[in-house]
Amino acid sequence: MFETIDNDICGGEARISPLVGRYAMLVPFLNPNYSREEVGVPMSATIIDGGEIAERLRAEITADAARFSAQYGYPPALGAVLAGDNPASEMYVRMKRRACEKAGITSVAHIMTAQSTQEEVEAAVSSLNEDPTVHGILVQLPLPAHIDEERVLRMVSLDKDVDGFHPLNIGLLAMKGREPLFTPATPTGCMKLLEEAGVQLAGANAVVIGRSNIVGMPLALMLIKANATVTVCHSRTRDIEEIVRRADVVIAAIGQPEYVKGDWLKAGAVVIDVGTNKVDDPNAEKGYRYVGDVEYESAKEVAGAITKVPGGVGPMTITMLLSNTMKAAWHIAGKVTL
Repeated sequence: MFETIDNDICGGEARISPLVGRYAMLVPFLNPNYSREEVGVPMSATIIDGGEIAERLRAEITADAARFSAQYGYPPALGAVLAGDNPASEMYVRMKRRACEKAGITSVAHIMTAQSTQEEVEAAVSSLNEDPTVHGILVQLPLPAHIDEERVLRMVSLDKDVDGFHPLNIGLLAMKGREPLFTPATPTGCMKLLEEAGVQLAGANAVVIGRSNIVGMPLALMLIKANATVTVCHSRTRDIEEIVRRADVVIAAIGQPEYVKGDWLKAGAVVIDVGTNKVDDPNAEKGYRYVGDVEYESAKEVAGAITKVPGGVGPMTITMLLSNTMKAAWHIAGKVTL
């Protein structure tokens, strides 16, 4: 993967970073304490534009949905189950429904209150499982505290598990030589951003900060499948700054605003910021703004390439959900006669 060259500045060898093509740059192999100018790293990081990439992919998904509708005489469909009064969850479901409509995918929603029972939530999932015209099922998390989330997620048909959270899909993701039918949308979006940026993951040192079931853990498994050497950091990790400094690729998904600082990074590292955190800002029009888990202003002066918040991972999450829905539609339509 890496091309070794002489580099007196590093006191030893240097190597080409995991980025190639228009993002190519030098990254020191032995000594991370060097200046960008001395090794030819650009003065500011290249922005990996998730919005632009998502827009292009959604155009492809829209064309695919049109082909499906023309072939089968009915549109692909995504079903959503929402229980509770979480404003963020309500917003996410609205965004996903709008994205479906623009792509030519029918959206079917079961909206329930925070007082909904386990039986009512399970009944909603069962009805979507049994409907042959619904191809994907999204259970919006978190569910109310009295609902057994794991039990609900296990109920989702494997063929319709477009969120990729079914235990069988996660299990297959963890197994060498096996592939899940679906992978979770946000980790898949991160992997797509790395692919679009030309990152060669084989042999790269990748650090994932955060170990959630939704992002951190499945993303670590996906990076391992791509032959990266992966370290997962979390709240109990010791010397996290030193671990991050050795990383060619850093993916922050810890849910803490501007947690990762620029001086934690190896110069030329690739940074994917999954976080979306609302922080007070009296100078902003609305009195607040959104920031990621990475301190962007300091990180962009060190990283070789980086995503912004907003506009990085966020647009990719819904796009990958739509992509999974189309995959499910073709898969199910090939097995079911209406």
